[in-house]
Amino acid sequence: MRRAEREIKDIRKIEQIINQCKVCRIGMVDNGRCYIVPVNFGYEMGGNRLVLYLHSAMKGRKIDILQNNPQVCFEMDFGKLEAGETACAYTYRYASVIGNGKAEMIHEKTQKEKALRLLMKQQTGKDFDFQNIPLDGVAVLQITADTFTCKSNLE
Repeated sequence: MRRAEREIKDIRKIEQIINQCKVCRIGMVDNGRCYIVPVNFGYEMGGNRLVLYLHSAMKGRKIDILQNNPQVCFEMDFGKLEAGETACAYTYRYASVIGNGKAEMIHEKTQKEKALRLLMKQQTGKDFDFQNIPLDGVAVLQITADTFTCKSNLE
């Protein structure tokens, strides 16, 4: 990381940043070409372990790519423009998490329910019950991060 003074290593602070993010961009490789898609997500974190959960249609380009190559990169961020007196005095205050991992489809119903509960909690702040909802028509993906870093210039 070029700006090491902006790196966040405290896992509690990283989780606070992730909690403020609503969209995660997933990068994949499709026949040698990059493909990036923004997705809503949920997550769980334990120690230095980060797992992202997302939902999708059962078919489509994203699913096709991940079946051929489950390696992904991801990025999430939030921020705001800070005005300055001159053009060069403007800056963008942000925090971001970037990482790499492996995506896999979740098939087991209770795991799907858990993932969707986490996703809805991240997006709405509310708890939902998926026990009596048929989930056969939704794909649920789990991305287990191999590595991730966090950077911030909010202060």
